[in-house]
Amino acid sequence: MPYAPRGVGHLRGTEPFPVAARAALANTQLRRNLGKATSTIRAKRAAVVAELPDWEELRAAGQAIKQHTLAHLDHYLEQLEREVTARGGTVHWARDAYEARRLVVGLIRETGAAEAVKVKSIVTDEIGLNEALAQAGITAHETDLAELIVQLGHDRPSHILVPAIHRNRAEIREIFLREMADVDPGLTDTPTALTEAARRYLRRRFLSARVGISGANFAIAETGTLCVVESEGNGRMCLTLPETLITVMGIEKLIPSWRDLEVFLQLLPRSSTGERMNPYTSMWTGVTPGDGPQRFHLILLDNGRTAALADPVGRPALHCIRCSACLNVCPVYERVGGHAYGSVYPGPIGAVLSPQLTGVEDNASLPYASSLCGACYDACPVRIDIPSLLVHLRARHVEEAAEGRRLPSAEAVTMAAASWVMASPARYAAAQRTSRAGRALGRRGRLRRLPPPLSAWTTARDAPVPPAQTFREWWEHEHEGRA
Repeated sequence: MPYAPRGVGHLRGTEPFPVAARAALANTQLRRNLGKATSTIRAKRAAVVAELPDWEELRAAGQAIKQHTLAHLDHYLEQLEREVTARGGTVHWARDAYEARRLVVGLIRETGAAEAVKVKSIVTDEIGLNEALAQAGITAHETDLAELIVQLGHDRPSHILVPAIHRNRAEIREIFLREMADVDPGLTDTPTALTEAARRYLRRRFLSARVGISGANFAIAETGTLCVVESEGNGRMCLTLPETLITVMGIEKLIPSWRDLEVFLQLLPRSSTGERMNPYTSMWTGVTPGDGPQRFHLILLDNGRTAALADPVGRPALHCIRCSACLNVCPVYERVGGHAYGSVYPGPIGAVLSPQLTGVEDNASLPYASSLCGACYDACPVRIDIPSLLVHLRARHVEEAAEGRRLPSAEAVTMAAASWVMASPARYAAAQRTSRAGRALGRRGRLRRLPPPLSAWTTARDAPVPPAQTFREWWEHEHEGRA
């Protein structure tokens, strides 16, 4: 049976996407930051992808591996548990965010530690881990530079790969000056100076931490090996220096074999950072006496994933390898940023993944946060057909919303009327002739303001005025007398 998560939904204090997006569009600095960052990443990605003549074959292979793994997920999860346990690790199963948080807090308390260092992990954001640790009196130190900026700025991530993409260098300098106790007051906003300040700030925490917390990019079932890829080296420090390592991993991150990893280590870096390979690829298998953490705990998280798995149409969203390529090509994301989505998974993939993890009604506006242009599908390294999933989730939202109503909504009445009109050529032709009256409301060929209830459309967009003649009338006129 698919398991529906308890107590997980839209981020607290956030507004529905249409409201939040309108506010974001008014922030010109945000739009400049996003436009510059996403265009740079797109250009880098295009260059390294063009180097591979078999890129499309690699995409197809990644898709096939994910499809096979999800079709046999129970088998591979049990194999992973056996292999991790046989190599000295301990496996825990968490049905939802509450159970995962409780497990992590309990494991840290067993060590007697009051703080932990963290590798960048979006799944720990998904379960609200930092907040839970703070409530338990445990300090979690983010060590990824962008995550550190977000944490010190009392902010939220705005991008899967680059959480602080909405911040520019001047803003980061101000955050460091305000939040870092020992920072040089003469700190400049050059990348070198900012990274050096972060390095000095984090070094003490790396050397004193007894507990490390990570996510996982991949888990290899045949050997129980976990893999984390990153660009800064902070992850390597978190994974090797502490005495205890706790990894929280969504169950969909599993792959069957080392040979499968070969495919993804070509797809992921090119699609995410525009690099041929990640500067740091860390892998560990259980516990090795005298080398690295001596206690390893793997928490396998469901939190709505089996519910998504149960939907044969929505299931491909679980193929996602969190590269963020879809965000960087999305015209909607580029203009509003990640905060507008009100979810830890922003952009096109968030619009199809978040509603399935939480239940469609908890994130009902997200499947509509798209122009359905298809750029996300073209960019996805594992060929997730995000546009089709968006349409599928929109239909689910309409159906689920209708179940709780005694009377049909205005939208349902309108669509039923349109269906009736379009079912008859005669009725459709008559409606086209009637629509010409709308030409009187137009200005310069556009309808910018319509009366209610049609005003819901024109408050956010213009519509073209109806044409002077229908296509059928034009055809008859053009071909009159030709036989």
